[in-house]
Amino acid sequence: VNKIMDKQKLLDEIAKKIEETEGGPLKAPGINSVPGEGNPDTDVFFCGEAPGFNENEQKRPFVGVSGKLLRRVMVENGFLEKDVFITNIVKFRPPENRDPTPQEIEFFKPFLDKQIEIIDPKVIVTLGRFSMYKFLGEGVGITRIHGQPHSINWHGKTVTIFPMFHPAAALRDPSTMKFIKEDFIKLK
Repeated sequence: VNKIMDKQKLLDEIAKKIEETEGGPLKAPGINSVPGEGNPDTDVFFCGEAPGFNENEQKRPFVGVSGKLLRRVMVENGFLEKDVFITNIVKFRPPENRDPTPQEIEFFKPFLDKQIEIIDPKVIVTLGRFSMYKFLGEGVGITRIHGQPHSINWHGKTVTIFPMFHPAAALRDPSTMKFIKEDFIKLK
């Protein structure tokens, strides 16, 4: 219990630091920090790209339409919200939900890296190409490698990267939902 409380305290300190940056390159009126939420001692860490409109409003990750889809499929496959951690590589909403820029990703990298270090998950589920690129490098096609675990050395520890389509992809192309469901079965 103390270990979990200690981890939560450290995550709260990171969240405060994220908020104090006021968005860095994404600084704008009405833009809120969305540091992430969940179990500080989980084995499964979900990492998306960036907050959207609803996430900015609620200051919580994955609460919009695609987030509700993700959370529903997670629960259907036995991944309870209280048992996982959910965040994004970028902690503030880019204007008009555009893709995060390399500068924005770089700016928020220390915060995400520290969250991963604190939580020390066994599996990092990347949701979409930007979070996948962080761990597996650019030039890797998500269509080709989704649902395939990759072991990497992360700061001296072995962690499994499990790339998945971002749930927004299933909203744009409903046929992608089949892959998301299949990948969750593999993730179990």
